[in-house]
Amino acid sequence: MEKINTFSGRLMPLPINDIDTDQIIPARFLKTTDKTDLGKQAFFDWRYDADGNPKADFVLNQPEYQGATILVAGHNFGCGSSREHAPWALMGAGLRAVISTDFADIFRNNALKNGLIPVIVDEETKQQLISLAQEDLSVEITINLADQTVQLPDGRKVTFPIDSFSKYCLLNGVDQLGFLLSLESEVVDYESNNQQRIATTAL
Repeated sequence: MEKINTFSGRLMPLPINDIDTDQIIPARFLKTTDKTDLGKQAFFDWRYDADGNPKADFVLNQPEYQGATILVAGHNFGCGSSREHAPWALMGAGLRAVISTDFADIFRNNALKNGLIPVIVDEETKQQLISLAQEDLSVEITINLADQTVQLPDGRKVTFPIDSFSKYCLLNGVDQLGFLLSLESEVVDYESNNQQRIATTAL
């Protein structure tokens, strides 16, 4: 997994509340394990018409938002069923972070495990970011994971929460398995120095 510290990006507005995982990636696309191709199916039923043609009014299809890497969404983003394909699809579509006032817990955890940053801000900040995204297509914001801040174009910084373990993994570019493997020598040393305890416990 890529190390993440600080990055800047343009904004893409999607001010809809309660966007669930079936809207992010419909269930019929869950059989695939190719993460990159899932980007083409992100928001499929909102993004394409019945004949598979792109809908001109959907944000992912609008030329002015091509290359935007930070999605600003409505409240309760990622609710619904659990599926790791949801952050895969968003990342496949070129997104590096999603900003909302609240995320469903399972989606938030899946996002963090895959390197997609879920940024929680207050309602006023979210509305300001949506307005910026709609009014100034060139505007960029900076997300600093180490400091846990979002820096707005006017210089204001807003803090966001993240658990210490996820933050460590993202800053160091390791997933949960990678973190455990990095402790292999310590685990071996511990086990070899505690054989008597292990044998007693087994009895």
